[in-house]
Amino acid sequence: MTMETTTPPKRLLVPALLLAAFAPAHAATSPQPSDAGTAASQSAPAAVTDQEISEAYVYLLGRLLVLRQQRLDFEREGLSWNTLVHREAGGVKWSNPNLDVVYSEAWVAVDEQSCVLLEIPKITGRYYGWQMLNGWGETVLNIHDRNFPQQPHGRYALCLKGANVQVPAGALRIDLPSRTSRVLARIELGKDAAEAVRLQHQFKLTPLGQPKIEPPPQVPLFTFAQLPGAEAFEQASAILASESDINPGMDAVRAYVRAAEAIVKSGPEGRARVEKAIRELGVPALGKYRATLGKTQGGWSQPTLGNYGSSYPARTLTNIAGIWANNAREYVAYAARGLDGGAVYTQTFPKEALPNGKAKYYWSVTAVDAKQFHVIPNPLKRHILSSNLSPLKFNADGSLTLVYAPKKPDNHPESNWLPTPEEGKYNLTYRFYGATDDLMEGKYFPPQLVKAP
Repeated sequence: MTMETTTPPKRLLVPALLLAAFAPAHAATSPQPSDAGTAASQSAPAAVTDQEISEAYVYLLGRLLVLRQQRLDFEREGLSWNTLVHREAGGVKWSNPNLDVVYSEAWVAVDEQSCVLLEIPKITGRYYGWQMLNGWGETVLNIHDRNFPQQPHGRYALCLKGANVQVPAGALRIDLPSRTSRVLARIELGKDAAEAVRLQHQFKLTPLGQPKIEPPPQVPLFTFAQLPGAEAFEQASAILASESDINPGMDAVRAYVRAAEAIVKSGPEGRARVEKAIRELGVPALGKYRATLGKTQGGWSQPTLGNYGSSYPARTLTNIAGIWANNAREYVAYAARGLDGGAVYTQTFPKEALPNGKAKYYWSVTAVDAKQFHVIPNPLKRHILSSNLSPLKFNADGSLTLVYAPKKPDNHPESNWLPTPEEGKYNLTYRFYGATDDLMEGKYFPPQLVKAP
């Protein structure tokens, strides 16, 4: 695609400490928009408050992040409509990747006269799932044996809800809420990675018809360190119209978005006001929301992923730090953030509460840097400890001790060591796939990390 050369818009510099506070995902309870009411926000532009502009920014940023990633997918990552791309194990580049699985990716487009045929092979004895998300980052579908026991594999017709299409014989019709969706297929690597890759390549997409695809609003390729300022609202109405928000209770904040757009377009004075509100309230609000979202215990936070209800701040934060997150029915995650590079941390699971007993499929812990949330390079090329992939050694009393350090301490087996950076900050992310009820109910947290003196 040919890209026009333009003068870069002004961006807001995000402090490193604020970025370090973002995590792989966040819970679905958060402060709600102010009580000013929809009617006031729909009046003259000046009637909207700076606080409401801040709320509008946090809300709209969630959609901008998806549009940004969509542009990157098509321009740099080799994706195209209704074509499945199979990634190599460990080859994904986005934030907080799950290194226990092989991924396949796609953007699916359907309309009133077309659908897409999906083929899933028979898979037994390992985790797999076909996840679809809408244009706000909400998970709208997971196909696997738990959700579709009557047809855990075979052919599925992915159709727009209400579409008048002929479904192929033997295919199960599944209605989608939007014309375009992002797909992530995951297959557990397990003990036989070659078999996982073989199964991965048996997932297939076949377009049935030619959907009419409206081009998405073109957004700048901003970075997480330089988020967009007032220019975020320049085409806000078109962005809102491009994808419905399926979550309830968004009318007021969407009205704030339109009001902020009107202020930006009213002239230099209005634009400067919105820029100031974003800089002084909007960006700092991201860090404040982070501090109030999710349950915490012993240095670990438990985010709610994939479906956010009325908590648009949680959705936006997730789209920054771990876009395309799945929901708690698939896995439960925990995060420890802002850990000190160069330090040695240990973590001991008692014999009666080993992590293997908390997951039906598998568990893992991954280290990522605290700024871009990418895996940390190290000589061992080890980025994960996992029940599937790591030959972990247990203590004499049956407990399990893991160690996180830039260099292996002498008194710990190498198999239980996850290399971490020698300086700076980093985060740890636990994932429990097929989590037990106590995890899903927020009654369990991993053991506290112990920092060596």
